[in-house]
Amino acid sequence: MAEKMNVESFNLDHTKVVAPYVRLVGITEGVNGDKIYKYDIRFCQPNKEHMEMPSLHSLEHMMAEFIRNHLNCVIDVGPMGCQTGFYLSVINHDNYDEILETLEKTLIDVTNATEVPACNEVQCGWAASHSLEGAQEVAKEMLSKKDEWTEVFA
Repeated sequence: MAEKMNVESFNLDHTKVVAPYVRLVGITEGVNGDKIYKYDIRFCQPNKEHMEMPSLHSLEHMMAEFIRNHLNCVIDVGPMGCQTGFYLSVINHDNYDEILETLEKTLIDVTNATEVPACNEVQCGWAASHSLEGAQEVAKEMLSKKDEWTEVFA
């Protein structure tokens, strides 16, 4: 591997991971002692598959909105540029099992949704690029492999 880089995921050997999984990427401590926990929520196998943009976009809207109904320490849910997953950042919450439970509840919410939140030109920067059905398909696939979420490497 090349020299160590500043971005944690650039130091991860993407040929060794087996999606889907949820892994703690790192912990950053603030000057006042608060801790930010960042998780890699990988839906698709890197360099083998990816989410289509409208599905990923809708899933991002729904996860960002719905996860906060289950966990009040969420800072952000953001998509990976490679379209294989999301990063979840939470503050002062180090319970991995609760993160998994929250993800499951959130994805169930996605499968039950009747619309994509904030899917309009006022609230979204590319409102034409959404797929409720696509996002629900991705969520169902991830849920069907829930027993694999804790295994990152083969």
